[in-house]
Amino acid sequence: MQKKIIALAVAGLVSGAAFAQTNVTIYGAADVTFDNVKATGDSTTATPAQNGNLSSRNRVSSNSSFLGFKGTEDLGNGLKAVFQFEGGVGHDSGGGYSFNRDSFVGLAGGFGTVAAGTLTGPTRALGAAMEPFAGSTGITANIGLIGKMGGDTGTTTAISLFDTRWNNAIAYTSPNFGGLTATAAYVANENKTRDGLDGLAGELDTSGYDIGLRYAVGPIMAGLTRNQVKIGDINNSKLTDTRAALRYNFGAGTVGLLFDRVKAKDNTGSETRNAWFIPVTFNVTPAGKIVAQYGKASDISGAGNGNTGAKMFALGYEHSLSKRTVVKAVWSQINNESDARYDFGINNVGPATGLAGGADPKGFQVGVRHTF
Repeated sequence: MQKKIIALAVAGLVSGAAFAQTNVTIYGAADVTFDNVKATGDSTTATPAQNGNLSSRNRVSSNSSFLGFKGTEDLGNGLKAVFQFEGGVGHDSGGGYSFNRDSFVGLAGGFGTVAAGTLTGPTRALGAAMEPFAGSTGITANIGLIGKMGGDTGTTTAISLFDTRWNNAIAYTSPNFGGLTATAAYVANENKTRDGLDGLAGELDTSGYDIGLRYAVGPIMAGLTRNQVKIGDINNSKLTDTRAALRYNFGAGTVGLLFDRVKAKDNTGSETRNAWFIPVTFNVTPAGKIVAQYGKASDISGAGNGNTGAKMFALGYEHSLSKRTVVKAVWSQINNESDARYDFGINNVGPATGLAGGADPKGFQVGVRHTF
């Protein structure tokens, strides 16, 4: 209640009409850890210059801390206007902030919800829903493997295309029918550079769709999604991700299974890669629990892709000091085969060019997460 009053008071300084018409909530999470990470096992060690191992180093990580503003306006006859502005906060980098997370405006009613802006699609949402660790972030997150091919070049975040938010998107979410909801999203081709008929290098006409079903009743949660992106380049590249998930809460904890299948296709052929995760939690005390997950990515199909698989291990303990504050200690490691280059999805170990083939990222974190 207090944060709503503060938010409305701030809005009132700007506009008396806004104060009277819109219910605004300020929310977010502050999640900061002290980390020690490294990468060992690089397979390209013919000379010291080729050695891609990364020695142990300490760091402080923000782990997707964020600040958001959301609200609704009652338009009458069951119709509401909804909006949200949400951005990441870099505690460890001067407190940088931008609205780079889910930010949208839309309408909601008995028909469901329609929203447009920067959105999380059902595929990304299902992967996050299966995360057993608080905040679904950090070096333990399943986005270290899912959505990616084993030979991917890393980036500063090493997150797959399917596990990022969609810009220039519009989505529809159905009402809840006995625990079942459906979501469909379309990503507009705003990056179109040519008409697509001349076959020139560098042309783009990217578009995509993301659809999913989610069922949640009692101790059971299940989901199925499919996400396809047409790059619209000279090679007619098309990427598809299919996910299925099931989780059961047995009272003293939870256990689940997440399956992820990625397919890449262009003029030269196609490749596929399957992966799966088993997330588990077990309540040791009313305030503390053991959290773990194991994941495995298979070799990429096709000639020359025989050593592109990986395994991921994550284990931790979380203790709730209150409903909103958690202290945690976690450890995680990815074991890459000789030609695989998987890295942690958030707070990755490798440089922007990615890890060397066969290098295994590993590390531990201790920290605090507070939500408000």
